[in-house]
Amino acid sequence: MTEQTSPTSLQQKDSTSKQTHFGFETVAADEKAGKVMEVFSSVAYKYDIMNDAMSMGMHRLWKRAFIAKAVLPKGGVALDVAAGSGDIAIGLLNKVNREARVVLTDLNGPMLQEGARRILDEGLLPATADCIQSDGTKLPFADNSFDLLTVAFGIRNFVDVPAGLSEFYRVLKPGGQFMCLEFSKPVIPLLDVVYDAYSFNVIPKMGEMITGDKDSYQYLVESIRRFPDQARFSKWINQAGFSLVRHDNLTGGVVAMHRGYKL
Repeated sequence: MTEQTSPTSLQQKDSTSKQTHFGFETVAADEKAGKVMEVFSSVAYKYDIMNDAMSMGMHRLWKRAFIAKAVLPKGGVALDVAAGSGDIAIGLLNKVNREARVVLTDLNGPMLQEGARRILDEGLLPATADCIQSDGTKLPFADNSFDLLTVAFGIRNFVDVPAGLSEFYRVLKPGGQFMCLEFSKPVIPLLDVVYDAYSFNVIPKMGEMITGDKDSYQYLVESIRRFPDQARFSKWINQAGFSLVRHDNLTGGVVAMHRGYKL
């Protein structure tokens, strides 16, 4: 279900063999980014529809709980990495009555365009938001720039997760909060069996029906299984330098919300 591999050993593996995982497939590290780009470019225009369908609307509740725990001071600046269609950014700004600024960044152009479209529809661009295309492992921002950094359902697609965590730490201000919402390992007995059956047998077929792209959703299901469990990922966050790291399980651990601080 999960890889018992440390960030250090992953980095050593990448530097020697230059291989990583794309779902259950082993690929060259420099090939994964392109494959992930293809996945999200293919589904960007129906991304939110599929999220509603495959989670039965639960993703909205997960994101609401996530935003409720976020600490963004009025007048502060947040960075939303892998921002997708912009729902986290919009939620953060509405939480502080739009008295803050949020920068949306995503490596995938079509996904960021969807986010920019929604931000424009909400009247937030350019008044309180910016959209900047960038790689989450090589952020084009100065050290100590943000009060809050969020990433929701995106970090498992990084070629090098530890490198991303290190970048997040770098760009946060001292005292800043890091938050990550990601699929994880169910902790309720038998829920993992039901969840696996649903994920592998239903979600790819649903993706084919709604977006015409079964393969992309097969990858997304596999990428969830390859991602570390709650304890392992918490350890990675600690190793990146964050303090007071904790996680909260949502829906029995199907999703986990991780938090940490740059002290």
